[in-house]
Order: sequence, then C-alpha cells, then structure tokens
Amino acid sequence: MKTLKVLDMHTAGEPVRIFIQGMPALAGNTVLEQRRDALENHDWVRQLLMQEPRGHADMYGVWPVRPGHPEAALAVLFTHNGGYSTMCGHATIALGRFALEQGLVPAQVPLTRFVLECPCGPVEVEVEVNEQGQTGEVAFASVPAFVYQRDVRIELPGFGLIRVDISYGGAFYALLPAARLGLNLATTPYEQLVAAGRLITNTLRAQFSIQHPDEPDLGFLYGTILTDEEQPVCQTGPHPVSYNLCIFGDGQVDRSPTGSGVTARMALAWAKGELQAGQVREYRGLSGQGFRASLHSIDEARQQVRVRVSGRGYPVGQAEFIWDEADPLGTGLSIPTRLNQLWTS
Repeated sequence: MKTLKVLDMHTAGEPVRIFIQGMPALAGNTVLEQRRDALENHDWVRQLLMQEPRGHADMYGVWPVRPGHPEAALAVLFTHNGGYSTMCGHATIALGRFALEQGLVPAQVPLTRFVLECPCGPVEVEVEVNEQGQTGEVAFASVPAFVYQRDVRIELPGFGLIRVDISYGGAFYALLPAARLGLNLATTPYEQLVAAGRLITNTLRAQFSIQHPDEPDLGFLYGTILTDEEQPVCQTGPHPVSYNLCIFGDGQVDRSPTGSGVTARMALAWAKGELQAGQVREYRGLSGQGFRASLHSIDEARQQVRVRVSGRGYPVGQAEFIWDEADPLGTGLSIPTRLNQLWTS
C-alpha cells in the first residue's frame, strides 16, 4: 500500500490540495522537465489525489518540486482532474500563507517577499505578516501577460458565429461576455453557462492553434472565461467589481475568480485602452469572494503587462490517503459522461 499526506486549503472557495509526503522524486533540471516526468511516469499521484473517491471533479492540487530558477525559494506543479496547468493564481495565494506557516520561507514583518517558480516562470509573492507572526493578504506579480489574438471567429453549434479574445496570464484563456452568446451571467442557469464554456473550449482546441512565443509546453488553450462585460459592472465599494465564470482543463469549474484568468482579463483590458496604471479592479467568481488586481508594470514595446493580484487563502484540513493496490478502482475514477464508456473500457 502507498500512503500520501496532504494539507487542504482554499482561496475564494477554490480548493488547493498541497501534496506533503509520499510522492516520488521527479527527474529533470527544470520545472517543465519535472512536469513532463510527472505526466509521463508518475501520473498516479495526480489521479490518486484529484479523482474520486479522494477528490472530486473540480479538485485542484499543488505538487512541490525542486526549483530550477536561482532566485526561487520553492517551486510547484499545478494539478487538476484533466492534467497539469501552467499557472494558478488562487493556489499561489494559498502557497504564500503555506510557505510561511510551514517555515519554508522565513517570515519578515510587515511584508515577506519570495519567488515562487511555476511552470510558466517565476512569480514574485508578497505576504503580509503582523507582529504576532500571523499572515494576512497575499499578492503575486504575474509573469508577462499579453493578448494573443483579438476577435477570433468560430462557428459554435447552437450559437452561430461568435467572437472571442484569447489572452495569456500564465495560461491561455478564451475571453468573452456571456451576453455575446445571448446568455446572462447573472440569471442564466449555471449548467447552461458551464456547457457553453466547455463547448467554446473544445471547439477552439479543435479549430485554433496556439503557440507560446518562448516555450512550446505552454502553448495550449487552458479554458474559457465568461464575463459580465457589456452589462453594468457592479460598484459596491471603492473599486469596480466584475464577475466571471472560469471553465478550465477538461471542463472543471473554478469557484474563485481565477488568478491567471484575472491576469489575462487585465492584459486584455489594458490592450483595449480600458485600464490605466494605478487603477484597481476587483473580480469575483462563483463563490462571490474576490481578488483585487492592478498593473504591476507595463512593457509598451512588447505590448505586455505584469499584473498584481491579491487575496487570502485559508486552511481547511489535513489528510493521509492510502492506495491499496488490490483496489479494483486503483488510483480513483472520473465519472463518465455516458455509461457506455464503462462498457467499452
């Protein structure tokens, strides 16, 4: 039998399962090389901790690995039911608290700074720390974010010809207002919104090729984000508040606003001339809890921005999971969309 230990957290309602003990050492000198080794040779770890009965369809995880960047205090892989993502903002926010409370990074009052190496590259993390050593808000400065292509036109079954923007915030997202589909982010039933998001992602993956300018492993569409733009934006506090629904991976639904998705939205807003340096926006997702975002830096020559995203993560429990190799379900299961998938497997 194999035993793995984890610490569970959440950020704005989205789970973050941090792998603590029991994982094999991964081969490779870089984070991306270790990511390939995990995918090709040790994917049972992801399956065991993400899939039912130990996880669920929308589970999310963090696999700590060896840093390759000389300035990185720690490095991680991001996992979910569909595979491995290249960036995750909500997990990065949780990791800020985790790193200090686990003693992986020495705490400094009132602000602790360190570099976290993600598959998309290094991100700068800031953690508020009070005199009692308690952590507060966590922020990160993204990797360079940019608009990949505006107004991509696709024929979407049931909706006709639609336009989407594709933007990069550590991962590539298709962005569009729900209203462009004849849907309303506020009132359309959740299942319809999710189905539309999955359809857009799958259609684009089949029809549209994405290439990252620097790293081939990053060149894929991670998901679709439906926004409330082209509808009135809420103004419930000092900053404009915008809602979105992120459908990522193999159709998982993010409870949080999605940190890398917020970064992609900010890059698009800047490219459209709707956002200036110093302006703060708040984005909320399915849980109703928000992330605040602002432009960290602007590179006019390359048409790129780095985005500062902040929020808070909270611990929810610890667990020790067992894999009995005699178990007929092995490392777990994903619920099939049709039962005849079981008959032919």
